[in-house]
Amino acid sequence: MRFLLLCGALLAAGPALANDTSAVLTTGGLEFITNQDIVMESEELFISKDEIRVVYQFRNDGDADQNILVAFPMPDIVPDFWSPVAFPVGPDDNLFQFETTLDGKHVETELHEYAYAFGVDRTKMIKQLGLPLVPITSEASDATDALDDETTQRLLHLGLVAPDEYDAGEGWEKHYWPAWTYKATYTWEGLFPAGETVTVEHRYKPSVGGTVGVSFLGEPYEGYDPAAEYAAKYCTDESFLAAVRKTLANPDEPWSAPFYESWISYILTTGGNWSGGAIGKFRLVVDKGSTDNLVSFCGEGVKKTGPTTFEMVKEDFWPQEELNILILERQPTN
Repeated sequence: MRFLLLCGALLAAGPALANDTSAVLTTGGLEFITNQDIVMESEELFISKDEIRVVYQFRNDGDADQNILVAFPMPDIVPDFWSPVAFPVGPDDNLFQFETTLDGKHVETELHEYAYAFGVDRTKMIKQLGLPLVPITSEASDATDALDDETTQRLLHLGLVAPDEYDAGEGWEKHYWPAWTYKATYTWEGLFPAGETVTVEHRYKPSVGGTVGVSFLGEPYEGYDPAAEYAAKYCTDESFLAAVRKTLANPDEPWSAPFYESWISYILTTGGNWSGGAIGKFRLVVDKGSTDNLVSFCGEGVKKTGPTTFEMVKEDFWPQEELNILILERQPTN
């Protein structure tokens, strides 16, 4: 059964941002592996626009201590210079402001980062050109815009830059901005003593996508049905849509809804890489930020626990798909 949450009411039926997973570093990059001895006893996950916090309890059921490499994949960052996306704003070497503790002690993490376009790893090319891997910075924009014509055309052909043409007041100008997808994973090594349980905690700033107004009330066009996409991804249903329509300044103008959309994604499925493939006890808390906001996402047995918070608790939870959260933030009135 799936659910959606509307304002303060729970309506029955109807984004990273990522789980820890064991990993191994190979010559081809970072690969995730399954660990047969380490059990994820519990996971406490808190998600809001401002912060993601996750606390794990891991138990080593093996006969020997294990010092293993743990990986935490982050959601992809796809630059969009024409949409008000709230990207993380940390330093280039820790964009998500990621922090880790093991049994309360700080752990140093290593950042692995890549540049992709059309599913192809172009990290080496981006580095050879001296471009920043993080594509959403002004430094990256300035660097791509300053490339020579031959290089620009090559990157354009590979989907690594996007053209932008506009009238700056003194005639039309054309510029080229970074268009590659940024992928990042944090890794760290930790000791998991045999027969013991350890506590791992992460904190970081989420990558929040978004748009002004709402985009799911419109009619299908050119084979694309926004309502169907949102229903599948965020479990929006007719009750949710009806509540949004009630806020329209003009019933015939879907774009008049007084909201901004915010999207948060969290990678859950890697939590199945531990022994048994299931999380013993899973607790999710989503905070929509304001009582005026609306929120919708897919799950089961969700309960309202506060003015802006909603909780889902599962036993022997086997994550089958990623978590995507839609928050509608009410626009300030004039």
